[in-house]
Amino acid sequence: MQKTYRLENLSCTSCAAKFEKNIRSLPETKDVILNFGASKLTVDGNVSIEELEKAGAFDHIRVYPEREKVVHMPFYKRRQTIETAISLILLIVGIAISFRTSETDPAAIALFAGSMLVGGYHMFGTGLRNLVKMQFDMKTLMTIAIIGAAIIGEWREGAVVVFLFAISEVLETFSMNKARQSIRGLMDLAPARALIQRGGELIEMDTEDIRIGDVMIVKPGQKIAMDGNVLRGESSVNQAAITGESIPASKEAGDEVFAGTMNEEGALEITVTKRVEDTTIAKIIHLVEEAQAEKAPSQKFVDQFAKYYTPAIIAIAFFVALVPGFVTGDWQLWVYQGLAVLVVGCPCALVVSTPVAIVTAIGNAARQGVLIKGGIHLEETGRIKAVAFDKTGTLTKGYPEVTDVYAQEGYNKDEVLKIAASVEAMSQHPLARAITVRVPEVYSITAFKSVTGKGVTAVVNGMPVYVGSLGWAAEFGFAVPQAYEKLQESGKSVVAVFSDMELIGSVAVADAIRPESPAIIQALKDMGIEETIMLTGDHPVTAQAIAGQIGVTDVRAGLMPEEKLVAVKELQGIYGRVAMVGDGINDAPALAASSVGIAMGGAGTDAALETADIALMADDLEKLPYTIRLSRKTLRIIKENIIFALGLKIIALLLIIPGWLTLWIAIFADMGATLLVILNALRLVKIQK
Repeated sequence: MQKTYRLENLSCTSCAAKFEKNIRSLPETKDVILNFGASKLTVDGNVSIEELEKAGAFDHIRVYPEREKVVHMPFYKRRQTIETAISLILLIVGIAISFRTSETDPAAIALFAGSMLVGGYHMFGTGLRNLVKMQFDMKTLMTIAIIGAAIIGEWREGAVVVFLFAISEVLETFSMNKARQSIRGLMDLAPARALIQRGGELIEMDTEDIRIGDVMIVKPGQKIAMDGNVLRGESSVNQAAITGESIPASKEAGDEVFAGTMNEEGALEITVTKRVEDTTIAKIIHLVEEAQAEKAPSQKFVDQFAKYYTPAIIAIAFFVALVPGFVTGDWQLWVYQGLAVLVVGCPCALVVSTPVAIVTAIGNAARQGVLIKGGIHLEETGRIKAVAFDKTGTLTKGYPEVTDVYAQEGYNKDEVLKIAASVEAMSQHPLARAITVRVPEVYSITAFKSVTGKGVTAVVNGMPVYVGSLGWAAEFGFAVPQAYEKLQESGKSVVAVFSDMELIGSVAVADAIRPESPAIIQALKDMGIEETIMLTGDHPVTAQAIAGQIGVTDVRAGLMPEEKLVAVKELQGIYGRVAMVGDGINDAPALAASSVGIAMGGAGTDAALETADIALMADDLEKLPYTIRLSRKTLRIIKENIIFALGLKIIALLLIIPGWLTLWIAIFADMGATLLVILNALRLVKIQK
């Protein structure tokens, strides 16, 4: 039986590995999946929460059922914080006594020992057990170093090192919890209960018990608990949690709504369309958690490096302690230096350098309405050189719109549009809706007739009116103005409006560009993207006209889906890494073949969530530059973190040569590197659209 749990106090990657190993050793365990980034555990087997917490007792790991709210202890109430504070008090008193008398004063030694035990008993227990099993991790190295310091009489330095290590653990826990807050916020968005109208009664029930087809009542100011379609009512709904949109969306009967969004004004009756585990917010949480668990290339490199790094540090420590000791005879100095090497060599900062950046970046993106499905896709996005776009629904709005109206002498534009809309009101042609939606009231018509391949006709106010192609107007003997033909040459669909006696005007309809598209293309160029490309199945004339308006210079039109795939592969041959932006359905082959597939409008679209590497949840192209900027910043921070982690340690190790390396400097190098990489990664929280 497979169960999923949420974890508290999981702040160290080596502790997570040990926790997973302990669970695997339980007799009833069949399989274990531990997601460090999301602090989530999945166990296949008949294992109780008590057994799991016992397996994590070495690090006081708490285990909660997946749907139960995790109790987050305030920072100042945590066991670690209290123990560290007591350790500090004992250390300060011990230092005061040692300065007044001497460092060998029994009272000072007792206080230093007390400070070491209170602040480090948990570390010592783990370190000694690991030492017996010959498992060398950070706590094992620290335990050897502290015991060695006590043996050679360095009680004060040993106590300071234990206190500083305890401080670094407290701050690391705090920082990792901060990095995970974005997911925790998403998990707390959707209410656990909802008001359901069933069998003529209003019943408040848990979301797990709500069925598809139930009618949910949502009052003004309440959060929507389930995905569904509005049955009755009108309101504005704040969808920022799902799509990242800052402006509330208007909702009326037939519109889709999502769990976790806020109903602001009117009461809504909503027909539930998905079970609680299938809602958009549930899918986002699941995909983001899976993304945080997936190791990015940088992280794989660091993990592989750490395998050889720790044994190498132990070997260096023994070399430093033994060889110069034999040569100089000053055993105390060089054993002390060897112990300092063990402390400075702890791989904590290096191991945490990449995952904390990945967790923070993916969580931040999710809160901005961008779903990144893995660290590898985050890194790839930061390296892309060219971006290919589908046209319809990506660079354009995806539906026809009236763009131009011309009126002949004796008429104005509003009259031309109203006459055209009156005739088109009975038509099923795709262009008809684009015209009729612009006119709230139309004339009454009679004798409506559709003429295949030409247009439609009807009697308006006693006058026969024709709405159709420019060629049809020419058949009636009218000279088509050059302005109309230029509109058609620019890729727009132009209909002439005329009667038996005269040409009344024309209406041009086109799949209008998104207002933000030109600015987005320019922003990408300003960011150093080498080329933007349009891949479309539309007519070359239309494609070129739209490309000219938005600033795309490379246009490939008239392409079938499989031809888009070939085009993407060709572009990869030219530019290396190429992103493809499309709607996630008919662009699936090209999205899959690209270095990074980016789908528009992931909210409520299963195909987009499943097909693409990244989904822009709000169908908002403006999130594309943000995503690239975030990815590049993440790559830069990962590189900085690895340099910080190794650089500080190398500098500290170089102090061995003149014999200047002390335990104090060693722990500052280790703690400093760890805190630097965590705080550096947390800068990703500040990157906004």
